[in-house]
Amino acid sequence: MNILVIGGSGFIGTRLVDELLVAGHKVSIYDLNISHKYPDLTIIGDVRSYEPLKEATYGIDIIYNLAAEHRDDVTPLTLYHEVNVQGTENVIFAAVANSIKHIIFTSTVAIYGLDKNCPDESFPAEPFNEYGRTKWDAEKLYQKWAKEDDRRSLGIVRPAVVFGEGNRGNVYNLIAQINSGRFIMIGNGNNRKSMGYVGNIAYFLAELIDKKGIQIFNYCDKPDLTSIEIARLISENLGKKLPRLKLPLWFGLLAGTLLDTLAKISGKKFPISAIRIRKFAAETTISTARLTQTDYSSKFTLHEGISRMIASDFE
Repeated sequence: MNILVIGGSGFIGTRLVDELLVAGHKVSIYDLNISHKYPDLTIIGDVRSYEPLKEATYGIDIIYNLAAEHRDDVTPLTLYHEVNVQGTENVIFAAVANSIKHIIFTSTVAIYGLDKNCPDESFPAEPFNEYGRTKWDAEKLYQKWAKEDDRRSLGIVRPAVVFGEGNRGNVYNLIAQINSGRFIMIGNGNNRKSMGYVGNIAYFLAELIDKKGIQIFNYCDKPDLTSIEIARLISENLGKKLPRLKLPLWFGLLAGTLLDTLAKISGKKFPISAIRIRKFAAETTISTARLTQTDYSSKFTLHEGISRMIASDFE
């Protein structure tokens, strides 16, 4: 198969390209940045620009779209729409122009909202931020494209928090705080979190090539852990002791709001914000019943994934 991975230079994209190449596919990467691992496969391009994307998709059998504006502190907010929605429109236009019948898209569990008690794929979308809203808008566009022609196949994966070696997201920040001794638990820590290790989700994305029709999957690695269990697992791998001090959620949200205000005034971005504290203290679990009905089997456990990340990034 000739495969184009849009966003293939990123955290998940690089691991996905690894899997596709091992499987014997011919792979190209379309990204704003040259892949540090696969520079010879990279086409420099922006998903917001249609003509270069149309050219890059010529002769392609399958498109993976991993490109996204996803950080919590994106400014201006219009970037979410430009990348996640207008970028999706360009991918679809390019697919139609080049008669491509198969697209695989990474969405997000953020479309469900917070504290939704383990939603499955049929759960109504109630996004709580612009990232989730624009990802849901993108999903609707892809589903419309797929339904217009019975020969088209669409895979949509809604990952929970993805972590792993080289990632600098919320899990990395949590590990760094525990490693430095500055971590303080916000809330009681009993809220459960769904998470996915990058090596597992990349493998699953590569497996989706063989699935036809419209396929939608939540993705995380079970079992879900509580926030305090995650913190303890990290501290054990680091050889650190967790502080016993816990702050009430209201106090953490107040501190986050103050830092948000300071960030607007100073132009400086802080690792702690009100939305990050809210997400950390929320119950964010998803159902993977549909995933377990497939023949997919993960390569690593959550414990192994965290251990591998710490060994790589915090040795």
